[in-house]
Amino acid sequence: MAAMPADLPVFLNPDAMPAPNGYSQVVLVPAGARLVQLAGQVGIRPDGTIAGPGFAEQAEQAFANVEAGLAAAGSGFEHVIRLGMFVTDFAAQGPTLRAVRDRYVNVAAPPVSTTLQVSRFFREGLLFELDVLAMVPG
Repeated sequence: MAAMPADLPVFLNPDAMPAPNGYSQVVLVPAGARLVQLAGQVGIRPDGTIAGPGFAEQAEQAFANVEAGLAAAGSGFEHVIRLGMFVTDFAAQGPTLRAVRDRYVNVAAPPVSTTLQVSRFFREGLLFELDVLAMVPG
């Protein structure tokens, strides 16, 4: 294995595991990095209103909220090591989710990810939640 960069996670897809589609199977965090866990983010603006009735607006807002949280911790999407994504209708929302996500992550080396379909969220009208684990370079 090549030497790990000191400030970025390294993503691997071993041949002995199924080929992933849009995510990585394994992530290595460099020594000395700290971890930052964000609370689940939904499509709610800083003023407390829902970003819109549509999935795209809500997903975009959730990713923007994560971006702000990462920046506050001295990190960014290039340091995200895991995404947990929750949708209410994967068949309908999956392609839009992928398009929004791909504007934020390195699609050549995407984070490890899990996407789950859920029946509903804590507030009526919400369609998406994003859970993120990232590193802060040491």
